[in-house]
Formats: sequence, C-alpha cells, structure tokens
Amino acid sequence: MAIWVKLPCCSGLVLPFLFLGLLLEAWAGKIRYSVPEETDKGSFVGNIAKDLGLQPQELAERGVRIVSRGRTQLFALNPRSGSLVTTGRIDREELCAQSERCLVSFNILVEDKMKLFPVEVEIIDINDNTPQFQLEEVEFKMNEITTPGTRIPLPFGQDLDVGMNSLQSYQLSSNAHFSLDVQQGADGSQHPEMVLQSPLDREKEAFHHLLLTASDGGNPVHSGTLRIHVQVVDANDNPPAFTQAQYHMSVPENVALGTRLLSVKATDPDEGANGEVTYSFHNIDQKIAQIFQLDSYTGEISNKEPLDFEEYEIYPMEIQAQDGAGLMARTKVLINVLDINDNAPEVTVTSVTTAVPENFPPETIIALISVHDQDSGENGHITCSIPGNLPFKLEKLVDNYYRLVTERTLDRELTSRYNITVTATDQGTPTLSTETYISLQVTDINDNPPAFPKDSYFTYIPENNPRGASIFSVTAHDADSDQNSRVTYSLAEDTFLGAPLSSYLSINSDTGVLYALRSFDYEQLQELQLRVTAHDSGDPPLSSNVSLSIFLLDQNDNAPEILYPTFPNDGSTGVELAPRSAEPGYLVTKVVAVDRDSGQNAWLSYRLLKASEPGLFSVGLHTGEVRTARALLDRDALKQSLVVAVQDHGQPPLSATVTLTVAVADSIPDVLADLGSLEPSTNPDDSSLTLYLVVAVAAVSCVFLAFVIVLLALRLRRWHISRLLQASEGRLVGVPASHFVGVDGVRAFLQTYSHEVSLTADSGKSHLIFPQPNYADTLISQESCVKSEPLLVTQDLLEDKKETFSQGADIT
Repeated sequence: MAIWVKLPCCSGLVLPFLFLGLLLEAWAGKIRYSVPEETDKGSFVGNIAKDLGLQPQELAERGVRIVSRGRTQLFALNPRSGSLVTTGRIDREELCAQSERCLVSFNILVEDKMKLFPVEVEIIDINDNTPQFQLEEVEFKMNEITTPGTRIPLPFGQDLDVGMNSLQSYQLSSNAHFSLDVQQGADGSQHPEMVLQSPLDREKEAFHHLLLTASDGGNPVHSGTLRIHVQVVDANDNPPAFTQAQYHMSVPENVALGTRLLSVKATDPDEGANGEVTYSFHNIDQKIAQIFQLDSYTGEISNKEPLDFEEYEIYPMEIQAQDGAGLMARTKVLINVLDINDNAPEVTVTSVTTAVPENFPPETIIALISVHDQDSGENGHITCSIPGNLPFKLEKLVDNYYRLVTERTLDRELTSRYNITVTATDQGTPTLSTETYISLQVTDINDNPPAFPKDSYFTYIPENNPRGASIFSVTAHDADSDQNSRVTYSLAEDTFLGAPLSSYLSINSDTGVLYALRSFDYEQLQELQLRVTAHDSGDPPLSSNVSLSIFLLDQNDNAPEILYPTFPNDGSTGVELAPRSAEPGYLVTKVVAVDRDSGQNAWLSYRLLKASEPGLFSVGLHTGEVRTARALLDRDALKQSLVVAVQDHGQPPLSATVTLTVAVADSIPDVLADLGSLEPSTNPDDSSLTLYLVVAVAAVSCVFLAFVIVLLALRLRRWHISRLLQASEGRLVGVPASHFVGVDGVRAFLQTYSHEVSLTADSGKSHLIFPQPNYADTLISQESCVKSEPLLVTQDLLEDKKETFSQGADIT
C-alpha cells in the first residue's frame, strides 16, 4: 500500500513551466512502500501506475522511469502490470547496517511532462541473522583470593537484525561460583557481566567451564554461544589500571596508513609476571578490527586501512589490559574522524533533450540534473552554475535536483548550437568541482523572410537587345536553414502597353536571372517598373518584394524623317519660288525633319549635298533653312535643283536626303513659259489626268475672270479716280490698286493668294508653290501646304494664261 506523506516545508510547490509544451511539477509529497528483505526477484512492492494516476500501458508511452543516485538499482517498473517490483534479493543489513529504519529513496520521472515523484521504500527486517560473539571462547585467570561480588565484563554478542529480531537476552550456564548480570548501556545496549558469587579455591577446582548464550526475539528464536574458561591462580594483589577511563582522539580521514593515532597506558604495581600488562581489543566491531592495529605490548593504536568519514564518523572500540596473573582492566577509545573535502561532487544528467526549436518560449526545460557530494557539512554543500553569457539558467528543485531552462527565446540565426557546461562546486577547502557538458542543437523554424541586399534596383539595357538575353539578376538571402532557406523568385503581375509583363520578361525561379522575351524599342517603351518577389520553401512560406527599374538606352536605329517639304502622292516634284529680285539671305524654304531617336541620336544637322548652281543657295546647319547665298542674276537658270542632306549625331550616323526644285522668276509668265518649254510627257496615263487638270484650271480661270469683270465694273463707276489707278487696273484686271503697284503687281498677287500648281501634261512633272505674303521670310507651314488645293494646268491653259498677261500689259 502506498502512503503519501506531505512535507510541510514544501507544501504546494509547483513549477509551472513548459517542456515541449507541457508542464513540469516537482511534487512535495512522497509515495511510500514497504517490502521485507530477502524477497525473491520480481516481488511486488506497490502499484505505482495507480498511485501516479496512470494506466499500466501509459508507463512506456509517457517515458516513466526510475531515477536514483549512487546506488545499485534495487527496484524496477513492470510495464505490463504497472507495478513496482524488486530487481533481486535485498539485504537490509548490507544497506542500512544497524539503523533502526532502512529507507531506500528514489524518484519516479514522468519524462513527457518532466514530473518528479519522490518514492520511499522501507526495507522490513526479518530474523535472518543469528546472534554471534567475536570469539568462540574466552579465558580468564582469577586469583583465588578474589572477593565475591567481583564483576568480570564479558564479550557481548552482535545481531545484525534490528528490533525484536536483534539480540534480546543472555543466559549463563549453571555454576556454583558464578552468576550472570546484564547491565543496560546508555544507548540501550546490553553488557553482560559475570559476577563471582563465592570464594574460589584453586586446590579444590583449578578450572571452571561456563557457556554464555545470546538469544534474539525472533520467531523462531536464534541464538549464539561463547565458551568461558576460568583458571584459578595464586594470589595477585593488584589488577592493571588505565591512566584514563576513556580515550578520545580526532584524526582527519586522509591520515596516512600506519600512522600512530594514540596510545593507551595501563599500570600494574605488582612485580614480575604479575606486573606485566598486555593489551587487546575487547568487544569491537569486526570491520573496525580490520581497520586498526593494536600493539599488545605498548598499547599503540595505528591504522592499517584508510579511514572514511562517509562510512564511520566515530570508531568506537574497547581495549582490555591483562597482567600475567590474569587480572584485567578495560577502557574505551573513541576515534573521531574529521571530514575533509576528498570527494568531488557527482553530477548526473537524469533527462536531457538534445534539440529544441528556436521559437520555444522562455522557461523551456532542457535537462534535469541531479548532484550529490559524499562529504558532509560545508564540504558536502553544493552549488550548481553555468556560464553567465548563455541564454539559460539553473533552477533548484527538491532533493538536490536542478533543472536547466531557457532564459529567453533562442535564435538559431545567432547561435545554432550551444555547448553548456554545468559546474557543481562544493564549499570545502579547497573547493572541489565537477563539470558535465550538455550539447543543445537549436532547430530552425521559418521565421525569416528572404531579404534583398537593397531596397530597390535599377539597370540600363540598350534597345534592340536580342531575345532571350540575360539582362539582370537579383539575389535574396534567407537566414534560415535547409528548406526554410531555399529561395525561389517570381515577377509580380503587371501590364505594359496593353500586354502582360510576362510577355516582356521572365525570371529563373532558382537563380533570379531576368531574361528579355522580346527585343525592346526605345521609341515605344523607355522604362519598365516591376516587382520581384522572393519566396522561401518554409511552412508557411515567407516572401519579400523588391522594386526593379529597367531603363532602355536609345540606339541610333532611326534615320531622320523629312516632314517638309512633302510631295504629292502622284509622284510629281514640288517647286519652291524664288524671285529674281531676292536679296542674299532670302528665305526660300525650310527643310523640316525629325528623328525618332533621343539624345544626340536625335540631334540633326543640315547641309547642301548637291546644287545645280553651286554657291547660289545655302542651308542652315541647325535650322534647315534654305536661303539665297547671293543675289540672283539674269543668267541664273529658272529651275534650280538642290539636294539637302539631314544627318543625326548617332554612332554610326544616319541620314536622309530631299531634293528641292526652286523656280527663279520675277513673274508667273516667266515661270509658265519656262515650264511650257519642258518636254511633254509620253505617259498614256497622264492624258486622263491632264483632262482633269484642264477642267479644274478652266473652272478656276472662270471664277478669276468673273472676279476681274466685277472689279472692272466697280472701277468704271469711279472713273473720276486718277489715271494712275486706271493704268494699274489695266495691268492686272480685277485687282484693287491698293494691293499692287507697278510691274510687281503679279508678284504681289501671288503673295496674297498662294496657289500650288502641279503640271503634269507635257510639263515633265513639276511642282510650283507661291508663298504667302505674311510668310515671305519664313517657312510655309505643313498645314497650309496640305490645305492648299493643287492647280493642275494643261499646256493649252498655259498658253491662255500667257495671252491674258500680255493683254493686261497692252492695256497699260
């Protein structure tokens, strides 16, 4: 039956800390059992499973086991029945000697919860030992003149059993001269004495033989005997006498072998053999007799075996002095052993975990440690410690148990393994210590997302890159280990110019290298903004993002594009007009070009590549303006052909050319006469086109004629105006005098009304442009050129125009 004993000093002690998510409790109560000694192996002691509140099958499942210190394991757990059983024969006398109670203490550890249950088993004594005397027989010499009442101390018997099974009584065989008297010692022991009842007479009986019997109180009763021989001798007046009734001596336990510890001294005033004293041990424990040596002549006591404070704190012995006549005296010797610090502390790691996740909370239990020192007092007082720079601490439990717990949350990324040195140190002089080592692996959890070295990245790549080319790489590092540190890369979804990002770029999920899936065109896309995501392979996975800006570098892949002058879609050539009276620097036209590239690739320069009349025209290097370089002369041809080149500043430079035709004339008839002399076209397709041009020119001429008639009518009504005005009206019918002066009227009219004439039929394809007066020194805008309707003139219409201008001159 189990007995729970509540210790008031530790009542209610609970240690509510976690180990692998469970609680550790150090119980203040003890489970007590009792079992007789000398039982067979496997004998039942108690139902430990029931007393722990567990089922028998749970003992193995929950790691229930016995933990004890410095002693052979006497008990075991039966996992089938849940019982505590003996592991072999138990000898109470071997365990506890003469102690009144023999208690064996150990602890039951429930490992999954790290619960400690103190257990105490009392070994019950049985009557398995017989009372014994150290000697089988003893001989005394008594003087025949010894007075009655003299007491002779007898050797006492020893019984290793205790209680009623120990020695209980002595009995002396019947004799007329001697009787037995048993004295009770202060410690409760019995000391037998033989008392002389009547005078001795050597002549009648020289020897007396007695038998002393020692009996225990067991059932059945066991007994032992001692044979006593008494020799009656002639008179001896004085017995030996010790100088001290009791001798005391204190020696350290590490005293050297053979050291003289003390000397006893007994004197006898008799002469001769009657005064010679010899010494011997009397009533001494057998083990003590094996440790000490007594010189029978000098009384010196020395040690022949090492002394051990942990075994005997005091060595008691009785010394007997006997003279030659047989008279005796006895004294007690007490050798007190002084403990020295000769035993280093013992450290036992009862339970330990070798690996713990880094996210376990503080107060997680790492190990259960037991310490013990066989020394006593300060020499046996132990303190346990660990280095102070570790995130652990030691907490004392009951019965010299310590637990090693975490002091804060561990971080594998800082330290992945700890080698913990547990040092047990006693308080002796000099101090002794013992070290034990615990290796703890901190296992990884996925608590660190991948990290990029920078918050953002940017890179430059040239346009027209090859498809599939590697353009950039990113790398993220994860401080975790194994699968938790394996990083994969991906691109966040996005769209550019209506197309998904995945059609532009791809990324290697393992290496983080970015590849271009298409050739980029700077003129369409100058910049890509994207986000790269790094995922680890933990559970759950963690991720981080980084922004990446990809800037395209322009390449000189676009030649300059001519915007002005533009040419009709029918393939005819445009004609610019330059009056013969133009001064040097006169703006004839302006070449306008653009380059779709950027930077210096789009910087344009203009130059005159070819001219029919070198030195007549110049082109602005940066403006593209075509101006007269000198005054026009009569000998200069009416039709001037110019080739203007436009070139960018890229590497290599690209260029474009445009051919300009400039008509040099002071009046339209001169232009038309020169144009009429051009060789007619032989293309049959031009005939139909010429028909349309003739119709169009005729319509325009009719409108123009009507306009002239209306003007003439108005002028006739105002005849009173001066003839100078009539003359002006005669040169150009229908045009107000306020707009034109002298022979330059036609030129001014053309400047007021900008006509674009495209001559195809019999004209060799030419293009004539009359600039507007408001833009005499600037370039005609592209919109005005586009809005102006082309005037197609046939050869016959040109002849009619010549006649009209001639009539106007005759009128004047």
